[in-house]
Amino acid sequence: MQLSLGSDPRTDLLRRTQAALTGEYGRIVRPPDKRRDPVWTLVQGVIGARSKTRVSNDSTDRLLADYGSWEAVAQAPLEELVEALANQTFPEMSARRLKDCLTAIIEQRGAADLRHLSNLATEEAMAWLETLPGVARKISAQVMNTSTFDRRTMVIEGHHRRIMQRMGLVPAKADTLRAYNALMPIFPEEWSAADMDEHHLLLKKLGQSHCRPSRMACEACPVRPDCETGKAQDVA
Repeated sequence: MQLSLGSDPRTDLLRRTQAALTGEYGRIVRPPDKRRDPVWTLVQGVIGARSKTRVSNDSTDRLLADYGSWEAVAQAPLEELVEALANQTFPEMSARRLKDCLTAIIEQRGAADLRHLSNLATEEAMAWLETLPGVARKISAQVMNTSTFDRRTMVIEGHHRRIMQRMGLVPAKADTLRAYNALMPIFPEEWSAADMDEHHLLLKKLGQSHCRPSRMACEACPVRPDCETGKAQDVA
């Protein structure tokens, strides 16, 4: 008879973190009508570098409304796209990446369409996305998790990575890909794609309110009992 090795303590820590953050902020559940088409989600990610989510959402909606299709966006002159993305933090970079990304999809698929990814395993689909210009692990995970694909994967951006590093779950100098590879195997098996999405949104809120890049507010942090950085301050 094979004996159970028990739960990984890091997995239990993530469960406690989720419970503590839900107690602090309440539930943050993405409504079904907020799960957008995968191409829309990809575009939002590609143009969104260092921009607020609301700004990138508005820019993505406006592009589709103004041009009528993603194929038309891909064919637009670069200078025109730069002007259309003037509200983004880096409009020229965003425009170039968007044009290159959509053009690559059209060249490979004949249209700006990602429906073929629904037939692939999640890791295979993410690997395909990461061959596109401007797409790395954060965006590929975002497309698979937050769009209508609704896959069980984790979006890791700056707030999320910083908190996991301070809690001791991710190496201090890990980039997004390394953080993703460290965390995915220890997420609770019972968490659905929606749970993974909520975990990311809760950590983002924590990063904006308590666990900021500087001026950490550890004394009021709801996850301080499980955080290596927070506990170290108790000893200091």
